[in-house]
Amino acid sequence: MKIVVPFLMLLSLGLFCQELPPIQNYAASEYKAESQNWSISQSEDKVIYVANNKGLLEFNGAKWTLFPSPNESIIRSVKVVGDKIYTGCYMEFGFWQKDDFGILQYTSLSEKMKTGLIQDEEFWNILDMDKWIVFQSLNRIYIYDLRSNSVNLIEADTSVPKVFKLDQDIYFQRLDKGIFKIEKGKDVLVYDATPFKEDEVINIFRRGADLLILTRHNGFYLVSGPLVNKWATTADTLLSEVSVYSGLQLQDNSFALGTISHGLIHLDQNGNALYHIDQIKGLRNNTVLSLYEDFDNNLWLGLDNGISYLNLRSPIKVYHDNKGVVGSVYAAIKLDNYLYLGTNQGLFYKTHDSDWDFKLIQGTQGQVWSLDVIGETLFCSHHTGTFSIKENRAKKIAAVPGTWRVAALSESPNLLLQGNYDGLYVLEKRDTGWRLRNKIEGFDHSSRYFEILEGNIFVNHEYKGIFTVTVDSTFSSAKKVRVDPSLKGANSGMVNYRGEILYAYKKGVLKYDKIGKKFVRDSILSTLYTEDQYVSGKLVSDLENDHLWVFTNDNISYLSRGSLANTPIRRSIPLTENVRNGIVGYESVAPHGDDQRYLFGTTSGYVTIAIEDFHEPDFRVALGAIRTAGKNTTKNEGNLLSKQSEGDFQSHENNLEISFYAADYNKFVKPNYQFQLLGIYRNWSDWSEESSASFENLPPGEYTFNVRAKIGDKASSNVATYTFKIARPWYISNLLLTLYLFAAILGSILIHNSYRRYYHKRQRKLIEKNKRDMELAKAQNEKEIIKIKNEQLKEEFKSKSNELAASTLSIIKKNELLSKVKEQLVSKVDDKDSVRPIINIIDQSLKQNDDWELFKEAFNNADRKFLRKLKKAHPNLSPNDIRLCAYLRLNLSSKEIAPLLSISARSVEIKRYRLRKKMDLSHDDNLVNYILKL
Repeated sequence: MKIVVPFLMLLSLGLFCQELPPIQNYAASEYKAESQNWSISQSEDKVIYVANNKGLLEFNGAKWTLFPSPNESIIRSVKVVGDKIYTGCYMEFGFWQKDDFGILQYTSLSEKMKTGLIQDEEFWNILDMDKWIVFQSLNRIYIYDLRSNSVNLIEADTSVPKVFKLDQDIYFQRLDKGIFKIEKGKDVLVYDATPFKEDEVINIFRRGADLLILTRHNGFYLVSGPLVNKWATTADTLLSEVSVYSGLQLQDNSFALGTISHGLIHLDQNGNALYHIDQIKGLRNNTVLSLYEDFDNNLWLGLDNGISYLNLRSPIKVYHDNKGVVGSVYAAIKLDNYLYLGTNQGLFYKTHDSDWDFKLIQGTQGQVWSLDVIGETLFCSHHTGTFSIKENRAKKIAAVPGTWRVAALSESPNLLLQGNYDGLYVLEKRDTGWRLRNKIEGFDHSSRYFEILEGNIFVNHEYKGIFTVTVDSTFSSAKKVRVDPSLKGANSGMVNYRGEILYAYKKGVLKYDKIGKKFVRDSILSTLYTEDQYVSGKLVSDLENDHLWVFTNDNISYLSRGSLANTPIRRSIPLTENVRNGIVGYESVAPHGDDQRYLFGTTSGYVTIAIEDFHEPDFRVALGAIRTAGKNTTKNEGNLLSKQSEGDFQSHENNLEISFYAADYNKFVKPNYQFQLLGIYRNWSDWSEESSASFENLPPGEYTFNVRAKIGDKASSNVATYTFKIARPWYISNLLLTLYLFAAILGSILIHNSYRRYYHKRQRKLIEKNKRDMELAKAQNEKEIIKIKNEQLKEEFKSKSNELAASTLSIIKKNELLSKVKEQLVSKVDDKDSVRPIINIIDQSLKQNDDWELFKEAFNNADRKFLRKLKKAHPNLSPNDIRLCAYLRLNLSSKEIAPLLSISARSVEIKRYRLRKKMDLSHDDNLVNYILKL
């Protein structure tokens, strides 16, 4: 029986393989609170609030924030009304309101009541009734009057599981009694049918003039006037087996049902099952405690373990291979109401409009590389060879391992060209079907990408380049093979689009020039991506809709023919590479239905996108928290700043962190932000998903922070702005700047005076130095003059000495001559008397003192100090002694002195001896040396 019940649940819905709306899950570790989430609501600025076991959660699309409950108990309910967030928890209810810093502050309403609360009372539901707010516990209903700020209550003698708002009426259930309605402050029994007494009512919905009442175990009941009937749905079998805990009617009148242990059930307005989503199909948890539809029609689920939301209106649908049966999808195609998936695990199929799971076509286990329809035949290119497919049967027509792709030969309808790991092969159509004919000899390179143009086969090899293969007329052998090694690159691709061969690699898109016989850069197609955006050169030509698909890091783009010009029209789907989960280099896209929906293979299934419905709603960007930051600053309420007024910060408060958000909730398309800080940076930052900006060590000045956002290609309708200024440090404040100016002026004056004194002093020193230099120069000049005079004196002395010497020599020679004449006269003349007068004259001449006086005068002129020194040293000397000393001073010998004294040389020696005695010279003293030293 345990096996039959789950099978009947699935059978009742026919839900085995569903393309589901995108599901975003959040674990408790992500929002940093407890696992259970009891209620969800949304504010006018699209911020989500969740009642959690640990407190009130706030989520703005970029960041989760937890506000602990006022008494540390579980918050069971939350309802946003205007700018207030009403909550109910254990023995407490009230509201939260943001202060100037964006922090929620709590105000208790239960404390204002005159009547006390019941023991262990918890508040499970909150309703907005225009002028009243209704808080519901299991035993009472409290009505808070917004006008008078008073609280009234309605007692219940039995348990009140829930209260319901329908139009402007309030309904609630009392077990064993039925459904009541509050009229004029009184509870009135309106439905006492057995199902409403015995089974818990989950919610009440309006259906035209009738009511639909959802119960926990028995599904829906239709109340039409006094009649109560079971409302039949295709999920009745499932609803009878599960426990429904929460229910919600959505804006499109469909129904979302949250169950205990069985996930989410989604029914259309007529009760037909749309989805049954549980943990296996992508939900975070199977127990759905609360449901909420936000302003953008996303369905939020508060789970027993985590939080999830579904993008119900998204143009994207997801088939996720949770069981791992299908695997990674490399190719897909729809043919004859069958949908085929070529994966790394084989070729799978199912009927196109059914929800039954995919089945493997027997014999195709293993890697499928591509699926191609040629004529009326579907070809499956497989790792083990080539198959032709007919409905759910496969026939191997070529057993050559490693078939990449099969293509038609337009000029030979009975032949096909096949690219393999080891070259090119030809398939031929016979009466019995297609079969392998031959390998094209002379070409043995891997041929994943190949195209045929004007009799040549172009083969792209990402590691070797582009080959141009010229074959013979029978496609039996290659006559000529050329390769262009300059055109190669990882994940490069080649395709034939509108009769043109295109080659895409990291540096752009090239087109084959038929005239120049070479590939040239296509200026239009090369704008599809930059080198930074390049992921794959895989281009897909959609012949059915005349689209060319391109896959980049930022988006999926497709080109279509322009209606008025030859320039193609480019459209983008903002699915980034990491979000779309594709197989890089092996991307696949195929038409999927008649509503411009396309199927894209992923690593674990596929996604489908209705490309004509891909539109982002208008949205706004808002500032989150503004706080002072820094290395030693912790994030707390103390460093938060007000967003309501212009910031005015001290000089040390120059590290700021500003968070921002765009409250848009989309599984696949996330907001990107761009900011600028006027006052220091005029340029906008690069687009990024980062939702905060930090600025450190900002200089003093006035700043304006701007932030804008985009979702896909749609920009936010506003630019959020925050203006602030950073004061100058105290040491450069206006007052101190004035003081600095005064000090500078005073300092300038002091410095000027100091410099004047300094320069005056220096001038004086220079004058004194110059004076000293002049005096020194004068002295030097005088010294030079003295030197010159001395030199002149020396010259004069030398001249006098020479004159003295000449005079002395003249006297000596004269005296010698006179002496010789006398001797001759005495010796030669006999008549002595006749010559005696002459002799007497000679003797008189020799004895005259005139020569000495002349000598003395010359000697004094030459050495005037000598005679004074001599007389002073030896006053006892006679004039003859002085005369002898003078001659000795001239360093004359005794022989030279004798004529001067008119005595013999012997007599001179005797005089010298006597002179030594008078001078008291010792035996060792040299007389001449002594006289020369005086």
